[in-house]
Amino acid sequence: MLNSHPLRVELHNEVHTRPRPPISTPHVMAHAAVMRVQAQQNCPQGLIDWCTRQNVAPPLPNASHFSVTQGSRRLRFEGHGEFNEYTVYAAACEPQQPFAPNPADDWLQDLLSADPGEVIAAIRLAVISADTLSPDHQKVAALFVTASESEGCELAAAGVCDNAAVLYSDFQLDATGFGRFLIVNQSARPTQIGHIVQDVIDMEVYRMMAMLAYPEARELDSVLRELEAGLSGVVARLDFAETSEEPAILQDVIRMAAEIEQLSTYSAYRLDAAVAYRRLVTKNLADLRESRCEWLETPTQFLERRFEPAMNYCEAVNERLKSVSARVGRASELLGTRTEIDRERQNQTLLAAMNQRAGVQLRLQETVEGLSIVAISYYSTGLLGYVFKATEKAGAPVAYELLTGLAVLPIVLAVRFFLHRSRHRINSAALDEHS
Repeated sequence: MLNSHPLRVELHNEVHTRPRPPISTPHVMAHAAVMRVQAQQNCPQGLIDWCTRQNVAPPLPNASHFSVTQGSRRLRFEGHGEFNEYTVYAAACEPQQPFAPNPADDWLQDLLSADPGEVIAAIRLAVISADTLSPDHQKVAALFVTASESEGCELAAAGVCDNAAVLYSDFQLDATGFGRFLIVNQSARPTQIGHIVQDVIDMEVYRMMAMLAYPEARELDSVLRELEAGLSGVVARLDFAETSEEPAILQDVIRMAAEIEQLSTYSAYRLDAAVAYRRLVTKNLADLRESRCEWLETPTQFLERRFEPAMNYCEAVNERLKSVSARVGRASELLGTRTEIDRERQNQTLLAAMNQRAGVQLRLQETVEGLSIVAISYYSTGLLGYVFKATEKAGAPVAYELLTGLAVLPIVLAVRFFLHRSRHRINSAALDEHS
């Protein structure tokens, strides 16, 4: 028996949590991605209640994936980090009105009415056979015109999966707020259609999730303009500002650094997430393996013209945010360097003054030492003179004045030697204490 890690089975089966079910022709799908409410459990309570009304065994509260089939309809739920996805499949489609209300809409509307989150993406997909509707671009465009109740649309189309099917969309929302995609099946197998449908759903959902960064990037852009102007002024002031102005400059730098950190906290996550979602959009488009349909733009070309510029703008703003943050850091370092240089200059001035005072004290000490030698020698000579004088009075054959005069030089040298030796010992002891 294997001694398995407690998470081994869950992690192993994670690769099977997002199956791409085979889809027969004809078929309709109604999909919605709903932003998750804060502190919401993985499985929304509305889905559990819906299962109860449908007499279906509900998922567990912490389930992130769930599917159920009833008759010709099938529901698939997926929980993601920021949003939940509901996809309803119905094995029916009217070729002449592929985007008309269908059985899949009923389930989806019932589920959305019970979910407190806000819809970020909603899609209707229809799969019809080329036998019932040949890939005539004008006829297909008329279907989108009827569905959107408009006078015209800019249609994007591409052969997908090596021309096994043709994908059409106008990338517009209809009157009910749904985007529309039409897949005309020419020779694709149900599993291929399932892959195409999932790639289209993921591409559209991740595109909208990436676009959430665009309005935030525009607001951040205006704030960064003000910060950059203020930062340029602060850096310019560093060249000619007086030392007394440094505290005010420091306050400005601290304020800008705090503002940058706040902006990074609120915006960096969304901007970085947009980069990840953009990569997923690019991957899903590549998985479709598109080929041109005459003069029509492919979905990739359409998004390169509309979606990519917005993402490039978000990426540029994100880079500017990082650049301004780095420039504020460098301005802080420059100010710190300037302050350190001023401090070193003050220390050097102080040390020079201390050296000057020490030199004066040394000269005074040498003067005092010289006077001390004279004074001590004078008193020592006088004392010795008294001895010589007393010796002469005692009858000894000495001349005390001659001896006193001869003793002056040895006394001075001796006093100087002992004073110098004492000073050397004191200095050595002081150096030992400091070391």
